[in-house]
Amino acid sequence: MKRLRPVLDSIEDAEVRPAADALVALLLRLDRQTAFLSEELASRYEEIDLLYTISEVLGHTVRFEEAATTIVRAVSEVVGARRASIAVLDEARGQLRIVAARGFDAGPVREIPLADPESIAAQVVRESRPLVGLAGERGHPEGRGYRGEAYLSVPICFNAAPGESRCLGVINLTDRMSGEGDRFSAADQKIVAAAANQIGAAIQLSRLVEQEREQQRLRDELELARDLQRLLLPAPSVLRGDAKVAARCLPTEAVGGDFYTFNRLGLGVVAVMLGDVASHGFPAALVMAAVMAAAGIQAASGASPDVTLRALHDSLGERLSLTETYLTVFYGILDPGRGRLTWASAGHPYAFRVPSSGPAVRLDTTAPPLGLGRAADITSCMIEWDKDGDLLCLWTDGLADSENDAGERFGEARLLRMVEERRRLEPEQIVAEVVAEADRFAAHPADDRTLLVMRL
Repeated sequence: MKRLRPVLDSIEDAEVRPAADALVALLLRLDRQTAFLSEELASRYEEIDLLYTISEVLGHTVRFEEAATTIVRAVSEVVGARRASIAVLDEARGQLRIVAARGFDAGPVREIPLADPESIAAQVVRESRPLVGLAGERGHPEGRGYRGEAYLSVPICFNAAPGESRCLGVINLTDRMSGEGDRFSAADQKIVAAAANQIGAAIQLSRLVEQEREQQRLRDELELARDLQRLLLPAPSVLRGDAKVAARCLPTEAVGGDFYTFNRLGLGVVAVMLGDVASHGFPAALVMAAVMAAAGIQAASGASPDVTLRALHDSLGERLSLTETYLTVFYGILDPGRGRLTWASAGHPYAFRVPSSGPAVRLDTTAPPLGLGRAADITSCMIEWDKDGDLLCLWTDGLADSENDAGERFGEARLLRMVEERRRLEPEQIVAEVVAEADRFAAHPADDRTLLVMRL
């Protein structure tokens, strides 16, 4: 263009001169556009190269913090910053936590309160917008340790859905290498913003992976807790033929508060206990485990039902008081030699003698639930027992109270009728058919359900 100018200036022809001037203007404009495009292409190349580097780093790990140091170094080198850091937002604590830093020791300022009015990084996250400029324009906050004027702070966001953006952190750059007082350019901001978008996706992925790991750990622990709770419940084989028994204990969550146990007391005498802690889930399961441990000790003594429940009340009293809960429990001793059932019932009304013919007979409660009354209030009752024809049927309220989609209860009358219709069957078949019908009736019961049927 410089060599062309003298030639154009020498043109004096009035008709040619306007065309020459137009050509000069066109060439100048093309020269500027070429320079702009060259700069744009160089900027794009840096951006693409940086994003490729970040992708490579993130591709080798799903833990963002392991890659953050490499990413900080790559970003700071591209835009020419001596110091750089990435801080991730901890929403629960209202803190920005620096996970990677270059050019300075982040130890003293590892955490930045989100409400800090002097922190540029905190302001960027609060407002979810970038800030670029010179520190002198807003003053040097005491203790920040700024060594240069220029700063560029860009929010790290994740777009969960169109129009929905969450700010997850911030990437900070300070101290231009090109010289004191030089600002970061619009091109620098554009490159860092592109990197921040990629970092935001990586942070979100890292969090999702961590959540999935935590959920899997909880699922594994719930599975273990359920298996351990099942192991607390005895198998029918422990009775060694002294009685036939079948039971189903179905917690509404992974673990629950229903329980049962039975054992031999010698000479064909069999003891059986069934109870219901007044809640479900983990709190009920903890009380249930304590009850099972205490019941095993107390029932093994062979004491009468009322004495056994009083001892159970005394051993559980402090735990029930601390947890502000209670439990209903039935404990009976079947003595085929004497032809009788002796029982004590602490607020558990779902206990019946089903004879070989005729309606079922309720075995009345003899005391308030454990945790709501005194040990001295517990008494026992006795009833004749036909070892060849009678069935003992026990359940918890979750079975009778379960509702179908129309709000209709399964109900005690329906349950008893089903047992009475099957009274000549083996206990296992009775329990299996009743529970199957209850499942069909109420697909999503709201409480733990237990059914036990025993025949001598």
